[in-house]
Formats: sequence, structure tokens, C-alpha cells
Amino acid sequence: MSTTPLWKPDWPAARQAHLRWWERKGMVLWLTAQRPTPHADLPQPPPSASPEQAWFDAPHRIAWSAYDLSRTEFLAESFPQANIQLGPGSLSTFLGAEPQVDWNTVWYKACIKDPDTYGPIRFNPHNNHWLDVHLATIDEALRQSQGRWLVGIPDLIENMDTLASLRGDEALFFDLIERPEWVFERLGEINTAFFQAFDLFYERIRDEENGSIFNPFCIWGPGKTAKVQCDISASLSPRMFRRFVVPHLDAQCQWLDYSLYHLDGTTCLQHLDALLEIASLDAIEWTPQDQSQPGGGSPRWYDLYRRIKAAGKGLQVVGVADHELLPLLDAIGPQGTYVMLSGSRTLDQAEKLLKAVEPYRRTDAIDCVSPTHSQEVFR
Repeated sequence: MSTTPLWKPDWPAARQAHLRWWERKGMVLWLTAQRPTPHADLPQPPPSASPEQAWFDAPHRIAWSAYDLSRTEFLAESFPQANIQLGPGSLSTFLGAEPQVDWNTVWYKACIKDPDTYGPIRFNPHNNHWLDVHLATIDEALRQSQGRWLVGIPDLIENMDTLASLRGDEALFFDLIERPEWVFERLGEINTAFFQAFDLFYERIRDEENGSIFNPFCIWGPGKTAKVQCDISASLSPRMFRRFVVPHLDAQCQWLDYSLYHLDGTTCLQHLDALLEIASLDAIEWTPQDQSQPGGGSPRWYDLYRRIKAAGKGLQVVGVADHELLPLLDAIGPQGTYVMLSGSRTLDQAEKLLKAVEPYRRTDAIDCVSPTHSQEVFR
């Protein structure tokens, strides 16, 4: 596939900034804007007739993705990428779980009823309906792209979260007590399935430098690149997390070339020490769990961000408002920091913000710069 999409002519330079971020030597900024005129005069597709069409009709959903991308300007290190998600955790559908959809979300119907008779978890790429649906979506995105946008790895998910989709949350909690060896063995099998499935997608979407993007978290790396997670760890003790999750997470991060951990909410913060001890894990992203918590750009999280960076990990900060950007960078420094701005803005507003943040984005910027900046930038 092309590494210089028509709708991101400076992609080679942006890609190098992503690499410097992985090396903790620079920052990445995700900044988009509404275009006054589209990249291409694409017709607006018809509305989806059903949730199933919206999620699983590959030509229809990629046409909608193309239409949205054509009306977006990608500044700084942001890049156009097709929406190829079939829900978070689609690996479980390749292993037997059935997806259930509505207009806004996907969940999974467990398939392991009796763990004593179910047998090993194996990934079989043949006659695998949901794998075929997902690969068809990838292929359609590549076909329609014609070099205009990038196509990435979907949010497969792994580890305990995938086992929870296959077994059911409540049943899995009992398994952790009643059959811990069974759980540990199944997690190893899920790792193997993840590696096998990842390779199928990677061979389709890797660029000429063998680099890849991971779709939902907008990361690129010159190799096998992915977000990893364990959201169900919100219900696990630190001892259980270290016993069951960490060994398989470490193996996964060693297999990947670049890894970003999705730390989801304050109930998962109890596991931060264990995560920071995993040498193979490259970076950590923080998501406040709901509207009861301030967004990612709030000063409330500055100490958390400093702690992650002090441990030698890269940091991704999401849900940052435009007016929070420069105070955030003043507080924690740009080196090793990836900021994803939320909300929408005009191209003129985006260009003013980009100019204001430019001193922080220089490769020679020190780790805590405090240039004079005016709040007029954000008005």
C-alpha cells in the first residue's frame, strides 16, 4: 500500500515524529480540522438500513468512512485512516463468540459453557465467518483507498478481556478461584491466537517499511504495532493481575515491535506499578472512565502522567481540549508525549493552534518548555 496518501502529503515527516515519540525523543500531536472544501467530491452515501449493515456491510461502511475523511484536514501527526472496526474485541468472534450489535456498540455472546469439556482455544482461519467478514472490510478499505488513506490493524483485543468474551464475566470470576490453572492455560492459547490473527491483518496492511498503524488509538510504528489492554482488571486484585495478566501481557509486548497499554479508568490504576515494571511495554494511554471524571487534559492527571514518563514509558493523553494543550505540555513536557485533541475546529483555528504549539514540537525542545502563549489562540 502507498506510504504517502494523497490526503496526507507530509506523512513521511509525520511518521518520523511517531518514531521519535516511541523513542521518547519527541512528541506527537493528533490535530484535525473541518476542510472548507473536500479533498474529493465524494457523494454522501445513503443512511444505513440497519445496525447490521452499518457494522458489517463493507462497501457501505467504507464509503461512509471515505466521505468523512474527504472532509477532514489532517494536521501535525494526524493521518487519514479508514474506519475498519467491527467492534472492540473482534478476536473473540474468530474464536467462537457471536457479536451482537446495535447502532452504537458491539458486545459478544459467550461460547464456553462447560470449561471441563470445551477443549483448547484454537484459531482456525479456514471457514471462519467473522474472520472473513473482517478481512473483507480490510480489503474493501484498501480497494477504495487508491492511496488516499491508510488502513490499519483492528482492535482485536487479547488476554483476560478476550477470555471474558468467550466465557462470560461472571463465570470467569468463578474460574479464577475454582480452576486457576485452566484460566492461565487458556490465556496462553489466546496469546497464540492473537499472534496468528494479527499476522493475517499485518500482511495485508503493512507499508513499504514494514510499518503498521493500529486503528482505534491512531498509532504508527515501523513494525508490528498495537494497543494492548485488560479492562476487566478493574475487578482483579493486584495479586491476581500479576499472576494471570502480566506474564501473557509481557509475552505479547515482546512479540510486538511497539506496544501501547490502554489504562481504562481509576479502578484500573491499582495495577500501574505492575505495568511500569514490564520492560517490554513501550507506552501507556490513560482514559478517565466516564463523565464523572475530568477529561484527559485536566491538571488532575498531571502527576499520573509524570509518573508514567518518569518510569521511562511513552505517554498518550486522550480527550484533550484545545485550551488544555499548552498548559499540559508546560506541566509534563513534550518529550515522549502523544496528545490527542478532542472536539472539532475550523482550519483557521487549527492552524493558529499548530503555530502556538510549534516550539514544543521541535526535535531540540527541552522536556519542560514554557514559551509565552496567549489564550487568544483558543478563541
